[in-house]
Amino acid sequence: MTDHTCDVAVIGAGTAGIAAERSARQNGAKTLLIDPYFAGTMCANVGCMPSKLLLVASHAAHSAKGAATFGIETGPVKVDGPAVMQRVRRMRDDFAKATREVFDNLPDGTCIQARARFEGSTELSLDNGDTVRATAIVIATGSAPVVPPPMQDLGDLALTNRSVFELRDLPRRLAVIGGGAIGLELAQAMGRLGVEVTLFDRERTLGGARDTEIQNAVRDVMARDMTLHLGVDTKAEVEGDEVQLSWSGDSEGAARFDRVLISTGRAPQLDGLNLQAAGLDLDDHGLPAFDRRTMQCGDAPIFLAGDVDADMPVLHEASNEGVAAGRNAVAFPAVRPISRLPAFQLMFTDPPLAILGEPPVEGGSTGTAYYTDQGRAKVEDRADGLVKIHARPPEGRLIGAELFAPGAEHFAHLFMMAIMRGETASAMLDVPFYHPTLEEGVKDALRQICQSTPLSIPASWDSGDPPGA
Repeated sequence: MTDHTCDVAVIGAGTAGIAAERSARQNGAKTLLIDPYFAGTMCANVGCMPSKLLLVASHAAHSAKGAATFGIETGPVKVDGPAVMQRVRRMRDDFAKATREVFDNLPDGTCIQARARFEGSTELSLDNGDTVRATAIVIATGSAPVVPPPMQDLGDLALTNRSVFELRDLPRRLAVIGGGAIGLELAQAMGRLGVEVTLFDRERTLGGARDTEIQNAVRDVMARDMTLHLGVDTKAEVEGDEVQLSWSGDSEGAARFDRVLISTGRAPQLDGLNLQAAGLDLDDHGLPAFDRRTMQCGDAPIFLAGDVDADMPVLHEASNEGVAAGRNAVAFPAVRPISRLPAFQLMFTDPPLAILGEPPVEGGSTGTAYYTDQGRAKVEDRADGLVKIHARPPEGRLIGAELFAPGAEHFAHLFMMAIMRGETASAMLDVPFYHPTLEEGVKDALRQICQSTPLSIPASWDSGDPPGA
């Protein structure tokens, strides 16, 4: 048993925790990083990277099957499920190993492998018998998949993002519960790899798209690779080595599946922290009230960072929050607010779906550009989707966008930069768009904004593009 003292103790060694510890140490603090596993980041182990490995395999299969469009004969395309999953795990393990190497470079004694429990606002007890007394504490314990009660009795036949990548082979029939980012990405990937996929959701929308026209486009495209049942509730039970799943609502039916992938959301991992002992104001779900500008919980020397705060569960936000929480933990009680980034959500479906910044505002302008007839998209046989760009009056300053189009995961960053810099639609049109590219397809949307805000029309604005743009 050891009694530890430090300036800042960080609970959780994922993306946010690593950033918080580094930030605190670089600001002069003596730090401790506490985690029961030190397995590396969620992104590398069960999130961003393995899902993208599965997605690129599905894109390869999809491209091979469509090669005849370009006069390329490949013959029958065979998907080797065990080989696909073996590559996913092999490269996933390489990425995870790389994230773990950061722990080897920390000062000796920084990492403590244990579970922490609050005994006061600045005191922790660890399950290895040690105790920790800190001037400030950062909670960065992340989130975990939520498995609804109807699915909790399915045993190994139920999958989450934590277990799906451990499959030794692809299932023949897969039910996916939940049409958010994880559900849609994995459902489309599995469908393009030859799995019979059926996706269910209580909501009638997919992927969080706010605009009705984009939502309709997402639904139509996804329906090519899977069967959709939206606006339904589901029930499931094990029958032999299969799952009998029934649904009711906007449609009714029943079917058998080999596996069920649960992607109904994630909840903060707060169990066992004994937050009541820290004297924090907790909501009905046990989440501490916190200021998202400082990451501080009330006026306590306790800070949240990353997915555990259930605010913006994406990697770049977790990293930024970790930096802010670590810095403010050192500065406590003289904490400083940070400038939060505009919303930036990106789903790696095909086409990708990006949701940026703010929704339309009253009196504002929205420009639309369709990719169903866009030149470069047609060249690549990827002519799907549309983009909508939102601007604020009177000068047409860009505030947000929804992009569901080929290449959107790339040119979404262009629009994030424009939103953050306060650019106008006319200023964007002053930037050269090379022909023929997918990026130039957004010019129609920018022109529509300029037409509704005539003061912003630039002298250099041309009235048209080359044919096929």
